[in-house]
Parts: sequence; C-alpha cells; structure tokens
Amino acid sequence: MNEHVNPRHAVFPTSRLEDAEGEGLNPTANRTMGEIIANRFSRRDFLRGSLAATAIAATVSPMALISAEHARAASPKRFDFREVEAGIDTHHHVAEGYDADVLLRWGDALFPDSPAFDPVNQTPEAQVRQFGYNNDYVGFVPLSGSSEHGLLVVNHEYTNEHLMFPGIVKVVEKADKKDPTKTVTELEIAPADRRRVDIEMAAHGGTVVEIRKEGGKWRVVREGALNRRITSSTEMQLTGPAAGHDRLRTKADATGTKVFGTINNCAGGVTPWGTYIMAEENIHGYFMGTLPEGHPEATNYKRLGLPEGTYAWGQFHERFDISKEPNEPNRFGWVVEVDVMDPNSVPKKRTALGRFKHEGAESIVAKDGRVVFYLGDDERFDYVYKFVTTGRYDADNRAANMDLLDEGTLHVARFAEDGTVEWLPLTHGQGQLTAENGFHSQADVLIETRRAADLLGATPMDRPEDIQPNETNGRVYVMLTNNTRRKDDQIDAANPRAANAFGHIIEIHEDEGDFAATKGRWEVLLKCGDPSVAEVGATFSTETTKNGWFGMPDNCAVDADGRLWVSTDGNSPKATGRTDGLWAVETEGEARGTSKLFFRVPVGAEMCGPLLLPDMQTAFVAVQHPGDGGEDWDGFGRLSYYEDLSTRWPDFRDDMPTRPSVVAITKQGGGRIG
Repeated sequence: MNEHVNPRHAVFPTSRLEDAEGEGLNPTANRTMGEIIANRFSRRDFLRGSLAATAIAATVSPMALISAEHARAASPKRFDFREVEAGIDTHHHVAEGYDADVLLRWGDALFPDSPAFDPVNQTPEAQVRQFGYNNDYVGFVPLSGSSEHGLLVVNHEYTNEHLMFPGIVKVVEKADKKDPTKTVTELEIAPADRRRVDIEMAAHGGTVVEIRKEGGKWRVVREGALNRRITSSTEMQLTGPAAGHDRLRTKADATGTKVFGTINNCAGGVTPWGTYIMAEENIHGYFMGTLPEGHPEATNYKRLGLPEGTYAWGQFHERFDISKEPNEPNRFGWVVEVDVMDPNSVPKKRTALGRFKHEGAESIVAKDGRVVFYLGDDERFDYVYKFVTTGRYDADNRAANMDLLDEGTLHVARFAEDGTVEWLPLTHGQGQLTAENGFHSQADVLIETRRAADLLGATPMDRPEDIQPNETNGRVYVMLTNNTRRKDDQIDAANPRAANAFGHIIEIHEDEGDFAATKGRWEVLLKCGDPSVAEVGATFSTETTKNGWFGMPDNCAVDADGRLWVSTDGNSPKATGRTDGLWAVETEGEARGTSKLFFRVPVGAEMCGPLLLPDMQTAFVAVQHPGDGGEDWDGFGRLSYYEDLSTRWPDFRDDMPTRPSVVAITKQGGGRIG
C-alpha cells in the first residue's frame, strides 16, 4: 500500500492511508536490514552481482559482461511474451497477444437485487450490495475442482473521498508552510456527514463472488448462492489466545469476543483448506480522540501510530473515538478468516497470528503437515513474521482444519550478516517477554506484537509487504517496498543509497527446504530502481530492458510453474517516469534477476493482486485508485478529483468517475500466461 498523506488536511497529490514515510514508529536501536546487507557484502561481491545496466559497465569486469551475453544467447526464455512499453497514460496496457478485460468495477452489482451504480446518488444500502472500493488482494477458491469456475475473493482496502463523491472538493491556493512567500495548490474536502461516512464504511471490507469462464471470457454469476459482502460493520468473532482478554472488552462487548467489522484489508491469502484470509493493515487512521490521562494503552497505541484521525468515522460512531471506547483499537490489526463455503458464517479474527499492520498472510503446508503463514508488517523499520500452526493439515477432512489458526507459534525474523536468518518465537515467558516487561500472558504478547519483537532484537526492514512461499523451489520471496529514511552513515558499495527510494526483494532459503524451520539463509534477489543511473545501484540483469526495471515492489505471486510475478506501488511520473504494473521476474539460472513488464495501470493507479490460476490460463489483477494523481504528469498537470479527473478509466464516460476494478487477463486464442 502507498505512502501516507492525510487527505483531510494535506496538499494532494495523494490521499493514501499509510504511515510509511512519516517520522517512524520503531523506537529501538535494532540493526536495520540496510546495515546488515552493507556489512555482509564487500565491494567486490557487490560489483560481481550487479550486472545491472550497460550504464555502469565500466565498473564491471569484461568477463562478467561476456557471461551476461552468453546468458542472453544460450538461456531458454522462461517468460515468453513481448513486453509492454513502460510509460504513463489514461489506459491500461497488456503484453501483445493478450486480452485484459475488466471483470468487476466499484459499484457493480453482486446480487440479483443489487441496485444499478449511481455515483451521484450513492447510499450505504446500495453499496453493501455492490462491489466495494479500492480492490487490493485477489484470491480464487475453485468450485468442483475447476480453474474455470470458482469464488473470487477480493479485499477492499480503503476509500478516496475526492475520487468517489461529487461536489465535496474545492481547489484552493494556500501559503506554502515551508516557504510562506510561495503558494501551493490544495484540494479542500467538505466536512464529512453521516451518509458519506456510512457509504465509506460499506465500501470497505471484502467481496466473495462466484465467477465462471465461458467461451474464453470470465463473467460474474450474480445468482451465486455463496456471494456476499463483508464490511466494516459485519459481525465477527475474536478467537485464539487474546480472545476475551480485558484489553479487548468494550461497552458494546463485555466479553471481548465479538467485534463489528474489518478495516484496511490490504493483501490477504487463501488457505489450503479453502478459506479466505483478510489482513488488517493501516488501522491507525480510522481512530480519533484522546486517551484519558495515564491510560495503560498509551504506549501500545503510540507504537502503532494511532489515533491518526484520517477518517471522520468517530464523529458518528463512538467506537472509533478512543476517548469514548479506549479499547476498540485493540480489536483491529488482526488476520481475519472467512469460511466462503457458508455465506452466513461469522468471520473470525485469529489473534494467534499477532496484531500489527498486516500485509497479507500467504500460507504453505510444511513437510510435517503443519501450515506456515508468512506475514509482513508494512512500516519503515518493522518486521517480517511467520506463524506455524500446532496442528497439522488434513487434506481429506476440511472441518478438521477450520480452527488450525487458533493454536501455533508466531515468530519474527532476525537477519544476520553471515547470510543466515533466525526465526525467533514470540512466546510468553521466554526471553524478555515476561511480566517484568509488561507481558502478563500470551494475549499481551499478541496485542503488542511490535513491542515484543522489539525486545527480541528482530531486524527492522524497509517496509515488509507481500511475502510469498514458493512450493516449487522451496524459497520465500519478501517484498520490501522502500525506506527513504535510511541515513548517510549506512552507505557503502553494497548499499549505495542514502535513502532506499526504490526497495528490494529478499529471497529466503529455509533450512532443508522446510518452511517450518526456525533457521535459514537469505540473499538479495533484486535491488530495484533504474539501472541506467549508476548511483541508484539497481541489480537487474543486463537482459532487462528499459521497460523491464521497476521500483517499489509490493505484492507478488508465484505461479504453478514456480515463476515469480511482482506488482508495484509507487511508480509515478515523479518517481520513475512510469506507472505501476505487473512484472515477470526470473529467479533461476543465468537469467536470474531479469524482469519484463507484462501489464501496466492507468495514471494515478496502484497495481494490486496479482493472481494466476492453477491452469495458468488466467491472471487476475486489481487496479486500485486510478486517477489519484496527475499533477506531475505532462498529460494532465493538475490535481485530480471527481469533477476533473486525470483518467476516467475504465468507463471513459463523462457521467462516470474513475472506478477501481479487477481485470482478467487471458491469452488470445487460449493458452498459458507468460
């Protein structure tokens, strides 16, 4: 998810809810990943591994360049498509020979009785029967074992008022706070009202919808008996070690086991037993107010950056005002599990997986049958986690798996200079996780997962986002989006960026290929950015073209062939001169580190998903917040809002706003993707 700027009192180019580029919330002096990478690799090792671009060829040995030429000539191409040209415009673009069809748009009907989308007459009642806003994670649960019929599950992360609602934005000129002699242009949003807030709340959450492929094209089955909308008001159950704890009890729920809704669902997952995982990420922006003086949750909330008050929900719903419901934030920041095979099932917040700004929860079955979930905490200088269930997966008994997530061990990663990684258990009573440090039970450890990880000496990372295990090669890929707060004294030949503006990807090799192992090894697969700019220090292979490099890796997917696909968040006219997109990245052999652009989004949009179906004949991607920006693009050159949008994708109609959408990509004439 994107860098944060508060949409209610900020200069727009963006209204994206994220604390990633704020002052930073990790108070520890734990050694950062940048320092560890720097100390691990010598300058010679760096140069040997960074055959990134001909622009830095002078720093690389002639023999290394000959090796790269040999790779181009001799290596079989794992990704066989003509890549898209990187750039910026109002449309989406897919590789030649493929179709990219919009399947679901914000406001589209999900049920036979859903009202037609009317952007100038929106209501909360209509929105709960329609596809929600800002689609992010996309998953698929097959029906009848088919890759052509199943349930699409989609997270709706957050809302952009200035793109959603007509008549609420005014363009104003104000004095620049940094230089009062200058002025800046801002978008001023009208004060919120109850109807608008309730529409936003209904547009959050997730969608479960039946889809079917017919004649090579996908369609929504509105009559699907399993279709449902999950929102920020849906009743949910808290389960696991923290359920029922005093710190989760409120005036509305004296038991500490029932909570209404889920918010800011970014990435997610589908479990081996076919349930839908919704991960709660940036919960801090939804709360407002002030804790009573001396309240015991003050330190806990500060570590999560709340309350920030980006949304006005607390003006109309007391549970989002911490002065009135001080424990309510402890009921968010969890992983939610939904049984999609029962449309009346109560979603469960699984507290055993910890509470932080969750970026996804991708899972895999370990050698001994236990299930492993990899989890990122999307903030600068926060951590990489994994959860290992106590129980074992039973492929022949779905019911036996339904509560596997209530018991297990949560671990946090510590990366060492010698290339090893250790997974440290976050278990009450072990190490410093004791009553002397304020942890009186496992519930306290899980409610304050970040502080517990601080005390264990976990490695602060550069915004850990999606983390994907690869069953084919036994490795794990960690997307680290960026961290521009890295200091000058961390610069050296192996890590030449004073501020990691473009992010990198780490590859973990768990011991003996066992995903449940507590130790492993790590490598940097890619340092991202423009390889033609030597000081950036990007490490794409020399086979990567000017279209193939990217910055800000965010979500990723591993397809049925074990190939890695990476989507991005933050490429823009100003940052990289291109939009976000979906890149195919080689991880094996001499072509390792080669990347090709497969799909790109319209101006202002973020690339989410992606998902490749098991038969490899469809890729789903989610285009989030199209039109959220344009002032830095020569094709528009001003702030974008409902009445004056940088793109009206995907409808391109004057009476329709821009609409976040899920896109289905298929090969023309049929066949496997990529």
